[in-house]
Order: sequence, then C-alpha cells, then structure tokens
Amino acid sequence: MSETRHDSLDLDAFPPLLGIAAWSGTGKTTLLEQLLPRLGERGLRVAVIKHAHHGFDVDQPGKDSYRLRQAGAAPMLVASRARLALMMETPGRDEPDLAQLVEMVRLQAPDLVLVEGFKAWPLPKLELHRPEVGKPLRVAEDPWVKAVACDASLALPEGVEALALSDIEALTDWVAAWPTRWPRERSPRPVAEEATR
Repeated sequence: MSETRHDSLDLDAFPPLLGIAAWSGTGKTTLLEQLLPRLGERGLRVAVIKHAHHGFDVDQPGKDSYRLRQAGAAPMLVASRARLALMMETPGRDEPDLAQLVEMVRLQAPDLVLVEGFKAWPLPKLELHRPEVGKPLRVAEDPWVKAVACDASLALPEGVEALALSDIEALTDWVAAWPTRWPRERSPRPVAEEATR
C-alpha cells in the first residue's frame, strides 16, 4: 500500500517536527533507538509518531481494554500509574492523518516530535540512505529533505546537508539542534536550488 498525503500541516502551529524518512530495511527504528536516550540525556523531551502500513494491535486479545475497544469504545484509554495507552479504531481511512496525530502528542509539550514514516507529508525530513538496500534517494524529488545520512559519498541538491549514518554522536548533535533551527526550516527548499552539486 502506498502512503498518500490527505491534508497539509500548519507548521507554524506545531512543535518542532522532523521526519525520519527512508525505505523499509534502512534502519529508521534502529536509529531512533540509538538517538532517543542520547537526546533525553541532553534534556530534550522527544515524542515519536510512527506510521504502520498494516493492521496492528498494541492490545492483547482477551484483555479488558481489547474487549472494550472491540465492543465499540472510540477511543479506548487505559491507564495505570506507570503508563497509558490510547487505542481507537479508524475505519474508513486509507491512511492516518498526521496533523491529528501531532495534535494528540502536542498536549504533552514535547521539545521535538520525530515522525517515522509519513514520507509523503510536507514536513522537514532527515533521509536515511543505504545503497545496499537498492532503493533510490528521495531527496531529489522531495524538497522537504534537509539532510541525508549515508555512509557513502552522494551528490546532493544545494542546501542539503550530508551526514554520516554510522556517526551516532554527529547525528545526535544534528537532531538535538533541530528545535532551535525549526523557526527557519519550516519550508521546503526553493526549486531554483534543485541542481545537484
């Protein structure tokens, strides 16, 4: 199933957003697992919104919350003193609405929202690229890509930063600085700068 954009984002109204965009098998989740504790050590509260292409359950069949959700609770919120989870059926939707999801996490006042997937949505992105995956770079067709992390040498459009995918400290520095860059990075690259350097 291809991901389609259903709406636009009012980036002026949202906390700092950064998409982590890459083809399946590139290591988006692995990178986030490495980044999140390092960003937390720097005092950043980071929310993550992840796109899932298939039906999924975070609830266990037979549990009360599962049974109530199946019975029609919309949404189903289960909470303890250690955690909470909000689950809701979304019938009739082709894809989730990123703007609504950002609104949900905004209530928690994060310093930064990392968005895994949602690559068709117009928001600033860090593209991860591994040539061995055999997929093309998206940066040339997506003016929202602000940097590409790859361990190979690449020809990138003007204004796109090159980062080493294996240098987790440098990637942490770049992502940690994103909230301060957000006010001036909330727009795509100008079309005139699309020539590769």
